[in-house]
Amino acid sequence: MRLRADELSRFGEELGRGLSAPAVIGLSGELGTGKTTLVQAICRGLGARAFATSPTYALVHHYETADRPVYHVDCYRLRSPDEARDLGFDDMVRERAIVLIEWPERAGAWAPPLDRHLRLSYDIDPAVRVVEDVMP
Repeated sequence: MRLRADELSRFGEELGRGLSAPAVIGLSGELGTGKTTLVQAICRGLGARAFATSPTYALVHHYETADRPVYHVDCYRLRSPDEARDLGFDDMVRERAIVLIEWPERAGAWAPPLDRHLRLSYDIDPAVRVVEDVMP
């Protein structure tokens, strides 16, 4: 799909409204392609009570919705997959949460199996992002 910023937001909100817990969604792509923007829209669609922000330095942010926890994990700063061991993926899955993982490939085998994997990339038109559904 080729999406402008407003379309990417609508796509994310619709995706969020349709998610049932537990679910693990991976988001991959170069820096600046809109992974965090998409997470914010998904969280809005899920009814998160707080605005989603990038967990690049904290690595994990937790949000509450009316009926399920949501975790936003950013694995960009991991230097090796072993560093993902302490992120709490097992607890998130046990909690039957919605888990949104940016850069899941950096977590290696420590990342839980993805239910859906979206890859974002730049388009020739700088106002457009390409979103591909990649089967894990």
